[in-house]
Amino acid sequence: MKKIVRVGFGVYVLKNGKVLLGKRIGDHGKGYWSAPGGHLEYGESWEEGARRETFEEAGIKIKNIRLAGLTSDIHEDEKKHYVTIALAADYNSGDVKIMEPEKLERWEWFEWDKLPEPLFLPMQNLLKQGFNPFEK
Repeated sequence: MKKIVRVGFGVYVLKNGKVLLGKRIGDHGKGYWSAPGGHLEYGESWEEGARRETFEEAGIKIKNIRLAGLTSDIHEDEKKHYVTIALAADYNSGDVKIMEPEKLERWEWFEWDKLPEPLFLPMQNLLKQGFNPFEK
């Protein structure tokens, strides 16, 4: 079996001093809290991917998308390796809803100093780097 490294991204959507996180129920990261995100598609910019995935997963539009960090995430149990692009963005419009019920149990807004557990590996690795999407 050929081992490959994939490119993924997470979008830390900010609104009223809180960040949007979802509890995963799909095969990849089941039971963990994570930001909206997914795989970068061929020919897509980071910003385009962020807009697409955030709308596909949470039904909302975002603005002011910016690079927030990078991680190398090896999911040992799943035998997967990702380079994950972390993007921060501001909420723009729409009502948060579960658009992919097979992948997500629920969405919630959290204060940065009151994050839920357990956190998805890319977010854990960002936190180890001192990541805070509210700091410029």
